[in-house]
Amino acid sequence: MPRKKVLFLIGSPNQTTQMHQIADLLADEFDAYYSQIYYDGWMRGFYQFLLWTRGLEPTVVSGHFKQKADAYLAQHQLPNDFENRAFGHRYDLLVCCSDIIVPWNLLGTTKSVFVQEGMTDPLNRWARLVKRLTNFPILAIGTALNGMNNCCDVYCVASAGYAAHFERMGVSPEKLVVTGIPNFDDVEKLRANDFPHRGYVLVATTDMRETYRPDNRRTFIAEAVRIAAGRPLIFKFHPNEKMARATAEVEKWAPPGTRIFTSGNTDEMIANCDVLITQYSTVAYVGLALGKEVHSFFDVADLRRKLPWQNGGSSARRIADVCRGFVAFDGRDGGAFLRGRT
Repeated sequence: MPRKKVLFLIGSPNQTTQMHQIADLLADEFDAYYSQIYYDGWMRGFYQFLLWTRGLEPTVVSGHFKQKADAYLAQHQLPNDFENRAFGHRYDLLVCCSDIIVPWNLLGTTKSVFVQEGMTDPLNRWARLVKRLTNFPILAIGTALNGMNNCCDVYCVASAGYAAHFERMGVSPEKLVVTGIPNFDDVEKLRANDFPHRGYVLVATTDMRETYRPDNRRTFIAEAVRIAAGRPLIFKFHPNEKMARATAEVEKWAPPGTRIFTSGNTDEMIANCDVLITQYSTVAYVGLALGKEVHSFFDVADLRRKLPWQNGGSSARRIADVCRGFVAFDGRDGGAFLRGRT
């Protein structure tokens, strides 16, 4: 009997490594292939127009994010079936890291499992307008409207708090299962690391300007300096930021001696800090799970309610079990499948 085939949709380094972890746990039974997230079918023309206008350049479907994903697949010798055009397979399962950009033709004929990547972007005024007036969550340019179209069969989410969030966004509650999410489910292990600094205030920035959102960086830096109150400051920039600009701003407005990192393991930096200051970033969850003092543009109380399940690093296995079971399930009713698992 031929082996079942699964297509894993990837994007950012976090999305890509999460999917690779899940696929590895299915390797004995399934053949895994990968593709950068994409549109096909009735949305493809509109999607190609957005790419042509470079409107999606700061997002995971283009630019350096796509280059990093392609390089990761090549480094690990993982088969790249970009836009399902390289191999022409008929897939038994589609595993999505987003339900904002999805291949509608494939989604219409193939079972699908959504895996939450991390924190969703804030539901700001523009995202609310897009949700109210259109069926195109891509127009929000970010992750704020994940779940809006309720288009996947099963949704694997980080916590009970996020299950409630995705239900409010439009996902049918019977499709939701709390599995935790890889890369954010075992933060205690981060305490053992080689980052040489200790006892500082860490500022982890967000690529708001690169994704067309306002960011008063001078005011933000001033607030970070106020919170630090003379303690050592370290700035770690989001990988999507324009590094020269961000560096110049910190050098201009932060105190002398402030350290700047344009790369490195942010999670390990959080493990060694006393205080974490973020804008809109999933790394706030790392700080909260480690018991750090956390400042965020999000409501920190709401973040605590949504904190990803700390299950000792078992999320990838739990998601793989969902994938395995759903492929074997007769039909595409995700709710019926999940009810049968309990």
